[in-house]
Amino acid sequence: MRYFKVGQDKSSGYTGCVEGNHKWSLPGIRRCPACNSTWSSGSLFYPSVDLSSVTSLGDFEEPRAEPIEEYERLRELARPLLPPGAMVKPGAEFGPLIGKAHGSFGSLVVPSPWLLLAQREALEKLQAEGLKGLKGCRTQLRFRQRNAPDLLELELLPVGRLHPGCLPPNREPPCPRCSRRGLTRPDDMLLDVSSLPNHLDLFRLEDFPTTMVCTDRFAEACRRLGLDGVAFQPLPDA
Repeated sequence: MRYFKVGQDKSSGYTGCVEGNHKWSLPGIRRCPACNSTWSSGSLFYPSVDLSSVTSLGDFEEPRAEPIEEYERLRELARPLLPPGAMVKPGAEFGPLIGKAHGSFGSLVVPSPWLLLAQREALEKLQAEGLKGLKGCRTQLRFRQRNAPDLLELELLPVGRLHPGCLPPNREPPCPRCSRRGLTRPDDMLLDVSSLPNHLDLFRLEDFPTTMVCTDRFAEACRRLGLDGVAFQPLPDA
């Protein structure tokens, strides 16, 4: 099996622009008592999760940083509603993508390096190919044009890691209290093949969730079906 990093195809000529946020989010952590870091992941999205039944719902509506105890309280309220395999970190976002959009769009859309949207027809074609784990979720995007596309957000679960061989040898362990790792993603990535899933053809890395990864099955299906808007960068594994 070969793997690819999924990104925007900057040569496609599409002018589409998407600006928005998800309906709810966990707060970031302010001054962890163990490492003194203030941080938020900002790249874990679960658009299928509906928090409307959760108590203290208003506490999920404003992005901010909170003491770790408040983050942990809210995390435990959201945890039972998460899909199997979900990972929770400070700043994780839930519910539909809400905002505005305009311009022309390809079959697949990468508004940011860690967010992937698809036109409904394109997603249905991919699902018909038997690809594993493709879940499209409705967005709430307002368009400034007629004949607006029906864009769905693909929910990417965090699975798989980079091989230790491409990471700094003297890296510090994660914070024992907030789990912050403080690592910068290396330019030359090497996947840890033993950590990669066999039940998903599209996912994001667990240790660097800003990185969206697909199998050669997904990349080949896009090429064969003529689905555009994305570029595939080969990722070696070991």
